[in-house]
Amino acid sequence: MTEQVFDLQLIDHVAFFGVQDRNLNELRLLFPKLKLIVRGDMLKAIGDEKVIKHFADRFSLLLKHFEVYGKLTKKDIESLVLDEEKDVDSIANTSDDVIVFGRNGKPIKARTENQRKMFEDIRTRDMMFAIGPAGTGKTYTAVALAVRYLKEKAVKRIVLTRPAVEAGESLGFLPGDLRDKLDPYLQPLYDALRDMLPHQKLLSYFEDSTIEIAPLAFMRGRTLDNAFVILDEAQNCTSSQMKMFLTRMGHNSKFVITGDITQIDLPRNQSSGLIHAVHLFENVKDISVVRLGEKDVIRHPLVTKIIKTYDNENKDS
Repeated sequence: MTEQVFDLQLIDHVAFFGVQDRNLNELRLLFPKLKLIVRGDMLKAIGDEKVIKHFADRFSLLLKHFEVYGKLTKKDIESLVLDEEKDVDSIANTSDDVIVFGRNGKPIKARTENQRKMFEDIRTRDMMFAIGPAGTGKTYTAVALAVRYLKEKAVKRIVLTRPAVEAGESLGFLPGDLRDKLDPYLQPLYDALRDMLPHQKLLSYFEDSTIEIAPLAFMRGRTLDNAFVILDEAQNCTSSQMKMFLTRMGHNSKFVITGDITQIDLPRNQSSGLIHAVHLFENVKDISVVRLGEKDVIRHPLVTKIIKTYDNENKDS
């Protein structure tokens, strides 16, 4: 008799094994010659060495499927275990509209024409500016793209940054360490990540710096290789900050810069580095500029009307 232990520390057990262990029981039916025991964050397989080897091969496919799609069904298990032609490379996102599968298998799609343009352009270009008003999904889409590239192992890490500029109000002294001080500014990025990654997996990514949160000021002097980097709220960068950030780009990296040029919170005597950069690079072949507008708003229908009203007021003034 041989035994092998499989680490499930970063797996959502209920989502993976199913309610009342339905998926685990299905595995037991498909591998009747093995004794499968789950203890805490480990699965132990006991039985003949040859059978365990076959189980390990098929189990790796189940883990990969769960990582990509965020869910596992009885039909998935039967297909992946019984079809010997299935391998890791065959498990991929085959839908053109789906950017990534989030928690519980929720498909996160490019829902508008410009979101699809972001999805398509980042495949062939390593730098993208996505500008548009609130509610157009520019940040959410950027995070979804980053998670997709990380899951596909096209990059080794995600770096999220933004300038720590308060939106017209003083927050005063913020207690805690650097992460605690940055949290209020980076909440939209956290919300997006929570939609796309299991809680334990997300925590582990933060702990080992696979996902890194850093203020823009801390980017100086760094070279970001093999990374998907998002600069959010870039309208609040100065031109010198933007130049510093853009020149951090290393080998095999993707840079996405998002911002809303109608909501600039810089002091009046400072111009937005985002506006300046888009003007400079809009016609550079290898850099994409995606302009999202009111047609891309995916929040409450009133948000579209609010944006229109403010735009009309600006035109009249």
